[in-house]
Amino acid sequence: LDDAQLGERRDVAHKELLELHVERADASSLIGNLYWGRACRVVPGIQAAFVDIGLARPGFLHARDMPAGRSSDDRAALDIAQLVCEQQRLLVQVIKDPLNGKGVRLGANITLAGRHVVLLPCDNHVAVSQRIEDQAERERLTEMLESIRVELGQEQRQARCGCIARTVAQGACREQLRADFEALLARWQSIEDRCSAAPGAPTLIFEELPMHVRMVRDLAGPEVDAIVVDHDATWERLKRYVDTCLPALRGRVRRHAGDAPLFAAAGVENAICRALDQRVPLPSGGHLVIEHTEAMTTIDVNSGTRLASANLRTTALHTNLQAAYAIPRQLRVRNIGGIVVVDFIDMDDIDHQQQVMAALLDAARDDPARFRATGFSPLGLVEISRRRTRETLLRQLCDVCSVCAGHGYVKSPQTVCYDIFRALRWRMRLGHATALVVRAGQSVVDRLRNEEATHLAALCRHAGQRVRLQVDARLGVAEFKLESH
Repeated sequence: LDDAQLGERRDVAHKELLELHVERADASSLIGNLYWGRACRVVPGIQAAFVDIGLARPGFLHARDMPAGRSSDDRAALDIAQLVCEQQRLLVQVIKDPLNGKGVRLGANITLAGRHVVLLPCDNHVAVSQRIEDQAERERLTEMLESIRVELGQEQRQARCGCIARTVAQGACREQLRADFEALLARWQSIEDRCSAAPGAPTLIFEELPMHVRMVRDLAGPEVDAIVVDHDATWERLKRYVDTCLPALRGRVRRHAGDAPLFAAAGVENAICRALDQRVPLPSGGHLVIEHTEAMTTIDVNSGTRLASANLRTTALHTNLQAAYAIPRQLRVRNIGGIVVVDFIDMDDIDHQQQVMAALLDAARDDPARFRATGFSPLGLVEISRRRTRETLLRQLCDVCSVCAGHGYVKSPQTVCYDIFRALRWRMRLGHATALVVRAGQSVVDRLRNEEATHLAALCRHAGQRVRLQVDARLGVAEFKLESH
């Protein structure tokens, strides 16, 4: 095996899909929106309040997502009943979209994101993104933001607003930070004015930027070669935004001019199909199997075609290293969050386990979502926690199977035949009819007429009743109907 096959990190900038954000007109993301809401129910048992913001379901607001929750040293002592009362009006922000039939997750610690700075109107501290590791740069940004706050405090009444320097602020000049800070203060002033003038709750106070602008604001940096768009209105808006807010990227917003659709030309269509597949191949012939459950996602690592290797220890290490680099990318592109349990190939060598963990954490280093992983458990499992803010790609693009109802399996025709025999015995025992009609799918009726014909005939002789079979194409494999005649 060469170094690439051993799990060395590959350059994927021009080859592989890293993230896919899907937003449709009837289901756009609400994250970042501000609402003037009304607390319709306070539940001290779970330290939460349910807030009506005008959606189908009330939003969920936990005590730790209140301003007092952020500043409290003892979060266990928080009492939602002392922070919110029923019918109280309050300004809240969506921090998680509706997931799995639940309402949105809300927070009252308002944050307003700019290009370089995040404004904290309900806080008073200055912080720097943890992804900026250089201590000198962290100190430089902190000092500049503190002095900008002092300067703006002479004119602005929001002088006590805190802020966070975003990762893209690394290397930014003072003028860029100040312009961002001033724009965010003006936005907060406008939000406060709207709250004061709001006719009642619930009311939408502020709507976050559309997804395409938000993605450019949050992700585009000097390392971006091109922002390619295949829609005229979107292209014009992004050009205006970049010219105004990101002048260093002027000329990099390009209109797709090829004959083939953009996603097809860039290989994105094929990448989406692969991201919906349960099985993920690895370079050495091994593969991952990704399965979703209600509580967690499980990933099984298999060595596949390399089982015949003479050195099983080396096989396990090499396959696990490749899996460790592939798993964070799969979680990111599929937008899988929550608890993820990985069953790596068994390794007894502690040094090998540490190599795999180092590879896993290194591969997740650029993931914008919070990513944490434990070491190997006594059973050889690794637990991963990844922040979840929106639905998985699978739920966004796919519906539950109408045949299996999402289980992934259906009863075999043989099993359905024996279900029919039990139902026939019960109906024959009642003795209300001399003839019964069994309606089922083609595969079930074929089996009743062939492999199970002897069993069915014996049942009819024993009960002294006739049974007629009918094919009903509208019925699934596991469905059947009995009718009396």
